[in-house]
Amino acid sequence: MSEHLDTVNPSKGVKAAGVAAYHHGDLRAALIQAATALVRERGIDGFSLREAARRAGVSPAAPQHHFGDARGLLTALATEGFLMLGDALAAADSDATDRDGRIRAQGRAYVAFALDHPAEFDTMWRCARIDTGDAAYVAAAGRAFGLLKAAVAGTHFEDGELPAASHHTAPDPKAIACWSLVHGLARLALDGALGPAEAARGAIDGMLEPVLDCLTV
Repeated sequence: MSEHLDTVNPSKGVKAAGVAAYHHGDLRAALIQAATALVRERGIDGFSLREAARRAGVSPAAPQHHFGDARGLLTALATEGFLMLGDALAAADSDATDRDGRIRAQGRAYVAFALDHPAEFDTMWRCARIDTGDAAYVAAAGRAFGLLKAAVAGTHFEDGELPAASHHTAPDPKAIACWSLVHGLARLALDGALGPAEAARGAIDGMLEPVLDCLTV
């Protein structure tokens, strides 16, 4: 084969695409990084596997080795998003001392994650474009929701305690209500309904506590 699947094109290399240089073993991470930048610039509807490969400085066929197709790469991006969200929720949860404090802390962490990682956040919820049955995605999403559900219930959450298909089971109404409130606020900010990005952060700072008060009743 004249061109190895993972061959870097020096004229369209990683540095030119704004992605850190990588060794052969880092190809998967480099492709996810390129996909993240692409979705942030163009939105998920403007995503293409070929463009992600170009930005990562590899041949168009290279992503297929790791992800199969565009759906596979977007699923990996969504999974990374849920992993980061879960970590943010866990950190917020560990700093709180009671149920109400845990809900408020996780609510703040959720909105902050959405504003800081809009590409991942957008991709996480575009179920038509990702494989929601992927085991890694299911586990990461289940952990994030499990943390919120435990906070609402006032119980302790242990990583790994949820079955892989837990997010397909009957949802907890109170946890769904909490999720809906913070998700809606995050979505309004990302869609520009609260003004430009910096103004939106200021607006959220002023309204987040009153919104979170609704979650703890």
